[in-house]
Amino acid sequence: MYLGISPTVANWNAEKTEFSLVFDELPFADFVELPAALSKLHYCNLLCGVLQGALESLQMKVECSWAQDTLSGGSANELRVVLKEFLSEDKFSLPGV
Repeated sequence: MYLGISPTVANWNAEKTEFSLVFDELPFADFVELPAALSKLHYCNLLCGVLQGALESLQMKVECSWAQDTLSGGSANELRVVLKEFLSEDKFSLPGV
């Protein structure tokens, strides 16, 4: 919502613990060109950290990575999200409180 874009949720696995977010447009990458020497760089990797942090605040530990992006020659901007575990609220309680 903050960026004014809405990804498509796709490619669920059978256990419903993995999915992809496919972005039709990605404003972070509009005016970016990567040199050939940096073709493996995921320029929009900031979105992985934002998503991981948001889901961790909801007690979900996830692994997030770019499956493909258009800056590196991919056909789409696809972010892969894998649920690792649900966190218990006990892990975040302060000792003695």
